[in-house]
Amino acid sequence: PQAPSTRNDIRDCSVDPPYLPPAATNTTARLAALRGTMRAHGALAYIVPSTDAHMSEYISERDARLGWLPGFTGSAGTAVVTQDKAALWTDSRYWTQAERELDCNWELQRTTSIESIGMWILKAVPAGGNVSLDPFLFSIDTWNSYSRVLHGSGRTLIPLETNLVDQAWGDQRPLPSSTEIYSLPAEFTGSSWQEKVAGIRQRMEQHVRRPTAVLLSGLEETAWLFNLRGDDIPYNPVFYSYTLLTNTTISLFVEGSRLSVAARESLRSGCPGPLCVELQEYGQVSAHLRRYTQGNVTVWLGTEYTTYGLYGIIPQEKLLEENYSPVMMAKAVKNVHEQEMLRAAHVRDAVAVIQYLLWLEKTVPQGQVDEFLGAQHINALRWAQEHSRGPSFQTISASG
Repeated sequence: PQAPSTRNDIRDCSVDPPYLPPAATNTTARLAALRGTMRAHGALAYIVPSTDAHMSEYISERDARLGWLPGFTGSAGTAVVTQDKAALWTDSRYWTQAERELDCNWELQRTTSIESIGMWILKAVPAGGNVSLDPFLFSIDTWNSYSRVLHGSGRTLIPLETNLVDQAWGDQRPLPSSTEIYSLPAEFTGSSWQEKVAGIRQRMEQHVRRPTAVLLSGLEETAWLFNLRGDDIPYNPVFYSYTLLTNTTISLFVEGSRLSVAARESLRSGCPGPLCVELQEYGQVSAHLRRYTQGNVTVWLGTEYTTYGLYGIIPQEKLLEENYSPVMMAKAVKNVHEQEMLRAAHVRDAVAVIQYLLWLEKTVPQGQVDEFLGAQHINALRWAQEHSRGPSFQTISASG
């Protein structure tokens, strides 16, 4: 086999000038812009995760900050930038890909442990320095892990509500989605959103802590609760939103202009009253939560999908923390109608897969099919099935 240094599809920073493959991104100007914003905020290091503000497994192009800053398109990673260094941590799935996509401004760290990131920061940032991040992009656990690693080191972890990568990205950053948010027809849901809300309120009353509100941050939580769907993230039927559900009120934080007429009418059908959904701007969730938690309240949330930014707004004594919110737990248990829908969907999908396997048997021996054409063909077969909304992730083909 060829030695790695003679491969022309990965970077070689040991030669002068460095060799960069066609897939690599020139990040010099991007890093200079970010470092300028870091200086303005007094940050000696800035941590950039691969997540969005809802801890989504998949993200939109607008949230792909690692796709823009280092040019890395893998689904998982963390970048740290100082005034003179930049490093990317990712797991073994993406090491070769990173060597193709990164330029020589970047070190590749072949691990994902927060301890490793912390040790690198301790070497790169002198004692007394500030390490900054956007608290609305980090889970509670991840924030706490960074705090532990830096604790007692003389470096301070500073949350910045302004995202410095977004500032540097500027008007090149993709716009938010403007597509319609629509109601899921009753034939697919098995229960109305009003019934779901009543069920969650019942759980609140039955809980020993008697919480006064449930905060929903996971995008699928709000989509499920209100029987609404969107396509803000490729392959995921969700839309950017938060919900604060209290005993007597419902606040939905969403770009209201995007709701279909039917969706808006459905949400407003119970107004005025405890089943009236008050529409608030998506960006107002923090301010609303600050006001709400000044009262004699208890907020129930699921820590797996809540960012440290929102969590930090709620006084500790007013928090009811569990791994998953009551909505996530209710969503996990499918009613009889949902079970029937799942089975029917699998039957339709099986028809498409059987058609595909038959097509492969006939066409592969002719030598005309590659993995890409195969993926296109099975997508077309699935689209032909009733109710298809497209695949749930981009096809991953086994090669050879």
